[in-house]
Amino acid sequence: MISFDSLLILAIQKKGGLDELQAWFPEVKTAEQLRLIPDDRYLAEISRCIFRAGFSWKVIDKKWPEFEVVFAGFNPFAIAHYSDDKLAGLVKDKRIVRHAAKIKAVRDNAVFICDMQQAHGSYANFIADWRCTDITGLWLALKKNASRLGGNSGPMSLRLMGKDTFILTADVQAALVNHKLLDSINPNTKRDMVSAQQVFNRFQEESGYPLAHISRVLALSV
Repeated sequence: MISFDSLLILAIQKKGGLDELQAWFPEVKTAEQLRLIPDDRYLAEISRCIFRAGFSWKVIDKKWPEFEVVFAGFNPFAIAHYSDDKLAGLVKDKRIVRHAAKIKAVRDNAVFICDMQQAHGSYANFIADWRCTDITGLWLALKKNASRLGGNSGPMSLRLMGKDTFILTADVQAALVNHKLLDSINPNTKRDMVSAQQVFNRFQEESGYPLAHISRVLALSV
């Protein structure tokens, strides 16, 4: 089976050097750093990922300051109590992208975050305490209990907040199959997510690299 060092060499060659590769690695925060992030920032990033899905990221990012205003700084407790009439009004608000299902998802996810606050003290604690050796289990928990966080939306929201996670992009999937690390992969099945997790865990034990950095190395190895 191919070693991580072999994949790392391929990635370094692709980026033109180790420094160039490391500059492309996403930031990974410690558990304590994740705990210090206010829950409104988690809800904001979750919502941004949901609105970006299937839409122009540039448009969403350009409008994002207005999203922050319209959604009252993404205070989970406040948004969890938005009425249906309030949501209907937001669908007409031209300052944001007027997608009814995604606007409703902001309220649904605010409720979810409030539930996690009750269970764990904060949503930040819930995220920080989850073991990265079972990060796909966290993906599944978000997909099942939150709203519109299936596919790569849930993993991407974690990545952007600094939680160590790989992401099953098309390049990463191709690398897993082309390097014969997996026979095939369907990122929508629990079995294949668990199989991918096992590959990443092995590479992490070999290298000491975070999952997010291993993910980038794999993406560059094909």
